[in-house]
Amino acid sequence: MLAGLATVVAVTIERAHGPLATSGCRATSAVASYSITLEQAQNAAIIAAVALRKQMPDHAVTIALAASLQEAQLRNLPYGDLDSVGLFQQRPSQGWGTRAQVLDPNYAASAFYDHLSLVSGWQTMPVTDAAQLVQHSAAPNAYAAWEGEARSLASALTGEVAAGFSCRLNSFGGAAPPPAALAQAAATEMGAQPLGVPVSTKAGWEAAAWAVAHAYNYHLSSVSFAGRRWTAASGTWAEARPGTPANIVTVT
Repeated sequence: MLAGLATVVAVTIERAHGPLATSGCRATSAVASYSITLEQAQNAAIIAAVALRKQMPDHAVTIALAASLQEAQLRNLPYGDLDSVGLFQQRPSQGWGTRAQVLDPNYAASAFYDHLSLVSGWQTMPVTDAAQLVQHSAAPNAYAAWEGEARSLASALTGEVAAGFSCRLNSFGGAAPPPAALAQAAATEMGAQPLGVPVSTKAGWEAAAWAVAHAYNYHLSSVSFAGRRWTAASGTWAEARPGTPANIVTVT
């Protein structure tokens, strides 16, 4: 589902429009705009990427994001009730994996989708019901409160909305990683390396959003795709430079 990869994603969940004043990210759909932190953006992008790798439909991403928003606010928490940890507050004692495994966002998202795929009829269930049948929460209806935000995030991160995901970065995190690190992460999380190769429009915008969401840790200053260019300094998408390939996601 990676087509037209040229985006640097930084998600910020806030009910507001216009450019971001400080570091953070924003997901914008046809009906709403939400702002989230850089940490939340990267975790949300991983959740969406793992669904692509596992060939799960976009609706699964909405369910997973709603579950993580309720359980951990899209944070990879090293603590929780009893032995619950991670993005989904999965419990090692309940067979979700070792503590180290469930604290790996890639593993945790994969485990969530594995359990979701075992729920009969999840594809047509309300988001809160499908999430509850995976999570078995003491507050079974709580996921419903996050459905709108989860849908907007999913729409932006799966490429359903062009240039729907953006981030503004005032700085980068840590030391610059090796040049090949971004491509390796893309292959690990998405199951393919979609950057710098021809892709479809939807796949490109999903890859672009993934890149933007990871821009802080991988020191990306720009992402381009389909005639649009995102820059870390502006936090917005604008017209790309002349000569930029339209069907290839490029990053700098």
